[in-house]
Amino acid sequence: MDLRDLQYFEVIAELEHMGRASERLHRTQPALTSCVKRLEEACGAALFERTGRGIRLTAAGKALLKWAQRTRFDVESARREIGDIGRGLAGNIRIGIVPTAAQFLLPPAARELMGEAPGITLRTTVALGDILTPLLRAGEIDLMVGTEGTQEPGFTSKLLAEDPIVVAATSSHEIFKKARPTLRDLAGYRWVLQPPGAPTRDWLDQTFDRSHLPRPQVQVESTMLLMLPSLIDETGLLSFISRLHLQEGRSGAALREVKVRGVTMRRRMVVTYRESGYLSPAAQRLVVLLAKHGRFRSR
Repeated sequence: MDLRDLQYFEVIAELEHMGRASERLHRTQPALTSCVKRLEEACGAALFERTGRGIRLTAAGKALLKWAQRTRFDVESARREIGDIGRGLAGNIRIGIVPTAAQFLLPPAARELMGEAPGITLRTTVALGDILTPLLRAGEIDLMVGTEGTQEPGFTSKLLAEDPIVVAATSSHEIFKKARPTLRDLAGYRWVLQPPGAPTRDWLDQTFDRSHLPRPQVQVESTMLLMLPSLIDETGLLSFISRLHLQEGRSGAALREVKVRGVTMRRRMVVTYRESGYLSPAAQRLVVLLAKHGRFRSR
């Protein structure tokens, strides 16, 4: 099989349309049809079937797509590894990272890495895990830093930091007048939280459900995690955020933890990469530094 045919096949499989694939690849439709025919002859099976105005993969096509992607990863990894021989800590690292880790873990690790190797370049994508996982799977990023979840086959993860999620409020909030606030006390105040479906929001809602209490009264919903400390500070609302935001001087807001028994979500921050993918010496060093600063931040 020709590597270029496999590359074209991946695009056709993604778009499920010869015309759109032709536009993206700047190749004629007859050329792409010939590409598919060559692959079908090599595999001895049909790779696509017609559906309405488009096409879709057959079972054989899905199997070939898996191996085509793996072949592309292997070729790219080989090229990068050979290019890195003798270069030491150099090159570009593509990292996908969730907002909390981007704010607290990456800056000190990047500072130290660039001090050791000034020629390093970083390309960061800040997003939540549901956005980053497909990018890692597709080989568009080398590393993903996020919260620990179900381990996906073909991925390897390494613990970076414990990241407890706690109830927080501005230091002047009246909740702190109570010697030992309870979950029932929390139900009497309004909150700023992520929307339903976010893991921290669902965990908190279920905590109230288990105690047969009404769920938090949400006055402000925000998907922008980095905004939450400022919103808590300015509005006086309660929230449920990483304890990292409460470290002195870290968020720019004077926030305190509202210590309530049973209302701490235990979360772990991990770095994940493809088992079969190549990690450059620079990327490996960044993993070590992220773990180092993760342990420091989670103390």
